[in-house]
Amino acid sequence: MKMLKFTVAATVLLLGLAASAYAQDDAAALYKAKCQICHGAGGKGDTPAGQKVGAKDLHSPEVAKLSDAELFDIVKKGKDKMPAYGAKLTDEQIKSLVKFIHTLK
Repeated sequence: MKMLKFTVAATVLLLGLAASAYAQDDAAALYKAKCQICHGAGGKGDTPAGQKVGAKDLHSPEVAKLSDAELFDIVKKGKDKMPAYGAKLTDEQIKSLVKFIHTLK
């Protein structure tokens, strides 16, 4: 019985890790498709398109002080020259993008 519980727990853990990795890959693909053109691969906002529209450096103190809820609202509703993605992405996709932004180096 203990072995069965261990096997079930291990399976659940592995499935959770796989789902997390998939979500991370999905968020990375979304970032690349929707954000990277302006914010750049590292989130610095230093691409030609980003410089043209004044894209924020996602590592800047100005952005770092924003809560996840504020970042979510910016992605969903847009701000300044950043377009709104609320009609193009689900709330779950936007949440995954916000988490992904925190991983950029």
